[in-house]
Amino acid sequence: MEQALKEAKKAYKKLEVPVGAVIVKDGKIIARGYNQKETKTDTTKHAEILAIQKASKKLKSWRLIDCEMYVTLEPCSMCAGAIINSRIKKVYIGTMDEKTGAVGSKLNLFEDYTFNHKVDFEKGILKEECEKLLKQFFKELRVLKNNGGKNV
Repeated sequence: MEQALKEAKKAYKKLEVPVGAVIVKDGKIIARGYNQKETKTDTTKHAEILAIQKASKKLKSWRLIDCEMYVTLEPCSMCAGAIINSRIKKVYIGTMDEKTGAVGSKLNLFEDYTFNHKVDFEKGILKEECEKLLKQFFKELRVLKNNGGKNV
């Protein structure tokens, strides 16, 4: 999760919501991603999606069997669906997303529905660090917006 937090900090520096993800296979990181929705002006550029794309390219397969993902914020429905479809074995989640989370906060795509693949998950990994980064980001973003977009 520390590596996912490093990715989230890259997003933070670009004024992106600081979410980071890494995918691990056989104990080694094979892909990394961080939010780039604003930078790329593309709503699908979430950390999880970008990490899945990179892992698929590296493994030359869309099936990420025996891979695990570490993500700093609970996946949304788009990302949870992509995780299921890519056959990721387990997801480790930093903190929950009470507004749009799809792994327990608003709904739970991993448990409440029957799909062709079951994803295991664990919540609360480095929760305080993940929450702190998000809260700090949104606090600074509000100040920035209140100052007309000028840096503080």
